[in-house]
Amino acid sequence: MTQEKRESLRIRYEHELFERVLPFWLRHSPDPINGGHFNNLDHNGTIYDTTKHIWMQARLVWMFSKLYRVVEPREDWLNAAQSGMDFLKNHTIRPDGRVFFSVTSDGHPIYQQRKIFTECFYALALSEFGNAIDRASYIKEAILMVEKIWEWADDGTLIGRPALDGDQPSQPLAVPMMLLNLLDEVKTDIDCSSEIDECFQRIKLHVHGRHTFEYVSTQGKQLQGPNGRLVNPGHVIEAGWFIQHMAHRTNNNTMIEMGRKMIRDAQSNGWDKTFGGLYYFYDAEGFSPVQLEWSMKLWWPHCEALYAHLLNYAYTSNLDDFQSFHLTDDYIFRHFVDSKYGEWFGYCDQLGQITHRFKGGPYKGCYHVPRSLLLCWQLLQDWPNQKF
Repeated sequence: MTQEKRESLRIRYEHELFERVLPFWLRHSPDPINGGHFNNLDHNGTIYDTTKHIWMQARLVWMFSKLYRVVEPREDWLNAAQSGMDFLKNHTIRPDGRVFFSVTSDGHPIYQQRKIFTECFYALALSEFGNAIDRASYIKEAILMVEKIWEWADDGTLIGRPALDGDQPSQPLAVPMMLLNLLDEVKTDIDCSSEIDECFQRIKLHVHGRHTFEYVSTQGKQLQGPNGRLVNPGHVIEAGWFIQHMAHRTNNNTMIEMGRKMIRDAQSNGWDKTFGGLYYFYDAEGFSPVQLEWSMKLWWPHCEALYAHLLNYAYTSNLDDFQSFHLTDDYIFRHFVDSKYGEWFGYCDQLGQITHRFKGGPYKGCYHVPRSLLLCWQLLQDWPNQKF
């Protein structure tokens, strides 16, 4: 890729991030009455539901805190992060340290998941906000939360998920990859080499040849049935660049190569050769996945792929990686980007037609789109010498 092409891409992503995506959230999401942010936003920013989903609240805090710290100390970014952080601390934490999944606009609990991910995003928000304002107490709280999450991740009964006799003991890919991301983001100044290696080894259990399975046994064996054949290309690609970030920091060349291969294989197996775009799921043996939405094209796997392929290309100059990046970039700007109101649509059918017009929902918020654009923008600015 020529320097002229890199500069053109950098300017394009810079404009998309700072002029069209972030302003959408700053303009439409703040709750001026109760504090915090609304995340259920229609295509034009209209609030269609005042329920506040805490994944989205915490992710927004992380995003604007990160921008304030690494891009520019803008007051509106800090205010957005502060309002969200105050709402999280005042309304979403249970006495036992668990975090509610959703609350009313004024903070009354609605739903509690039996998973660890709300707590993960809360820890990310605490840590990045603490770094942004140089407040050690937030960072300490985030570290303590990560230690609790580590314990909960190994024993689902501690978070209310029963162990049933007929169930196959298994682990989802989402758990070790999320734990690795927490170590990368939260425990930056702590020696956690043993925990990093454990995450690497647990992710490695999911890699079976050219497929990285979403679920495997606790010993890494393939499970029976549809779950045992299931691949989520977006998760595999996201895990691939998580691995590379941490492996670069720890000089683990073996894991760097594994991360690159995971990304390439997920792209090769998960890309729709007829209509374009990454499938949400695929079955490794060619059966129809039981997930009814398996053939849909979602925004977030393409966000992960955009950065992951650019990262691969930046450090290998492999033309196949550049072609994968180009395919992803083209698909995103033809299908997800909204030239009228800003931000991106999130959900397309297999043919690439928009199925849901909202820009924010229970699982879509101010996170995957700006994170991907920020990472690509940073990489293009410092090619290929970006520090992880």
